[in-house]
Amino acid sequence: MVRVKRGFVARRKRKKLRKRAKGFRGGLRTQLRRRKQAVTKAKTHATRHRRQKKGTMRRLWIVRINAAVRQAGITYNKFISALKKKNILLDRRSLAELAVNHPQDFAKVLEAAKSA
Repeated sequence: MVRVKRGFVARRKRKKLRKRAKGFRGGLRTQLRRRKQAVTKAKTHATRHRRQKKGTMRRLWIVRINAAVRQAGITYNKFISALKKKNILLDRRSLAELAVNHPQDFAKVLEAAKSA
């Protein structure tokens, strides 16, 4: 059987890993075995934190909406409940956007919900 020399393939593989480990500190960047482990772990964290970011953003939107409705003298859960009763189908992201950047429009939504 003929021996296969993996020079090009192996080099390409290591080069790809080196590119992914750019910016890592110390041996995590330079030593091949530690680099592989670091890159694998970084991928795991990246995946997990992409999921966590969605929850974090939702919590931020809720805080912003709550602050805006408290100024009008109503609680967050009463506001959301009133929106559902009135069948106003705005999600928390758009409500938070209105509360922060367009307070006049948010006040209109608030009045529509209050008149339940």
